Amino acid sequence: MLDMCAFLKIKQIEETIVSRRYDIRKQFIQDSANIKDENSLRVISTEDMCLLLSLYDRIFFDHWFKECFKGKIKFSLSKRMTRSAGLTLCPKKRQPFTQEEFIIEIRIGVNFFFNYDALKGDKMVSGIKTHSGLEALQLVFEHELCHVLEFALYHKSSCKGKRFKEMAFNLFGHTESYHKLPTQKQIVYENLGLKIGDVVCFDFEDHKLKGVLYKINKRATVMVKDKKGLYSDKQRNRYSKYYVPLNALAKEEMGKQ
Repeated sequence: MLDMCAFLKIKQIEETIVSRRYDIRKQFIQDSANIKDENSLRVISTEDMCLLLSLYDRIFFDHWFKECFKGKIKFSLSKRMTRSAGLTLCPKKRQPFTQEEFIIEIRIGVNFFFNYDALKGDKMVSGIKTHSGLEALQLVFEHELCHVLEFALYHKSSCKGKRFKEMAFNLFGHTESYHKLPTQKQIVYENLGLKIGDVVCFDFEDHKLKGVLYKINKRATVMVKDKKGLYSDKQRNRYSKYYVPLNALAKEEMGKQ
């Protein structure tokens, strides 16, 4: 069985990493109940993430997680993550806890993979050019696995640290710790020409309202001046908040009153 601390110091050959990543992708498509085409991700489940873990454990780690890791890894999926495509959460506890009490969560921002083809251009993840939403998911997952390993072995983790960077490079060939996948803000700007801070107008209950584009997620958050509004700014202007479908917004023309 692997001595994981020693194993993490061995630099894997690039051709081997690429081949293993491909084998995982091929087997994953065969076994997943939701994903049958790496180029069109529409649904991802926590069961898919468990499958991905088991494949990485077998192909990259010789079943180390299954046979040596006594804690628990759970998964969650989020449509609200707007910057990070993945996040690893580890419990912070002052008193020492047993390996069996060690529960770690990997959270995946699924919209980054659903929207993979929304913009043209290269999509880099961890310094590696990706070619599909599923490949991008793999690289994000690999990054989070490095966090899991660092937490499990050393009880703290930071992708800014030297140890993490060496681990990610040796295991998976990662040269960076961030992604360049399309964000919702970038997609909206490219398709609709809208960005945070723009003055926009929209129809609401037979009235045309005008406000400031405050946030962009699946819908837009627009702040509209309203003397009876619940929100205020530093100048004590009051606002009401509206959630508006993105395609229902129109950018206010410059100089238009």
